[in-house]
Amino acid sequence: MAYLGLGANLGAAVATLASARDQLAALPQSRLVAASALYRTAPVGGPAGQPDYFNAVLALATALEPTLLLEHALAIEGRFGRRRLQRWGPRTLDIDLLLFGERLLDLPGLQLPHPRLHQRRFVLEPLCELAAELLHPRLGVPLRQLLAKLPGDDRVERLNQQW
Repeated sequence: MAYLGLGANLGAAVATLASARDQLAALPQSRLVAASALYRTAPVGGPAGQPDYFNAVLALATALEPTLLLEHALAIEGRFGRRRLQRWGPRTLDIDLLLFGERLLDLPGLQLPHPRLHQRRFVLEPLCELAAELLHPRLGVPLRQLLAKLPGDDRVERLNQQW
């Protein structure tokens, strides 16, 4: 099972996330298993004055290799005008490969699990909706425990809107 984090804070962010979800679900040899609720989150890092982000996590059953899944994700980002101009800057769409089963990878451009997964409430909250008991492949700790250890100072609001 692959878990992907989606985020956007420019343009029609919610519609963009929904379209990206549908495009990921339509990838060859892949099936959308679950989608978290949508979350509104304060920007973390990056320039001041950014709009809030909308974030979600998808569980995708796929026979694609992680590198090929990442290539598809980057192509989807590109279709929505994603430009990597500034680290942690505002974006039309961001798709991160968070986990891929128990795979551990350290490749240029792809680390599994995502190297900052355990530090980000805006990732762990929606991820725990889908897989709270899943063990972090490097740390060997359930995701719910990683979430519980995070300070509560990041604003992460679960939304009830459909997406």
